[in-house]
Amino acid sequence: MNAVVIMAKAPVPNEVKTRLIPALSPEEASYLYHCFLIDKITQIKNITEARHFIAYTPVTSEAFFRSIIPPGFTLINQVGADLGERLANVSKNLFDQGAEKVIILDSDSPNLPTDHIREGLSRLDEVDVALGPCEDGGYYLMGMRSYVPELFSGIPWSTSEVAGLTVKKAKALGLTVSLLPEWYDVDTMIDLERLKIEMDSQGNNCYFCENTYRSLCHIEIL
Repeated sequence: MNAVVIMAKAPVPNEVKTRLIPALSPEEASYLYHCFLIDKITQIKNITEARHFIAYTPVTSEAFFRSIIPPGFTLINQVGADLGERLANVSKNLFDQGAEKVIILDSDSPNLPTDHIREGLSRLDEVDVALGPCEDGGYYLMGMRSYVPELFSGIPWSTSEVAGLTVKKAKALGLTVSLLPEWYDVDTMIDLERLKIEMDSQGNNCYFCENTYRSLCHIEIL
């Protein structure tokens, strides 16, 4: 099977999208992230060539995630001391379940074109690793066709070096890598303003994230 998994946090005020605070209230920021999640789930539900998973944190939020997932989605609890360990453990879980390709997605790029995800799956027919780089140096997508925990170790997470170092690690391990088109995470108010503009125009062939757009229309600062 192919597996597509969203890395997700429970939308708790002051725990998610904190860089949007104080321009947004903690409640507005958490609600916005809630909308990101719903739209991302809706997006990958339509990728019929893969099974669908959500890797969630914290462990106490299982009931919340069960309340928002549609039929056919499977929950995985994120386990690990840091993001690298959590990503490695999620990928191991899926390969242990028999996955031949694994696509790991972030939950911070709500208007990511769906074709980028499908292209990631397709490129794994030819390469070991497909990476979707973000403009800030991170990545929105990691695709693999085998369990390689080294790809997630020793990475300075939340820095501009994440994608570049991941590619270097992969090549040092003798893995072939293909880079997908660059996209952007929504972390700051500048990102949020850009998202609203692109959603207004439906520019760059972006995915139309309906719930996110509706919530943006009610945020006065925009």
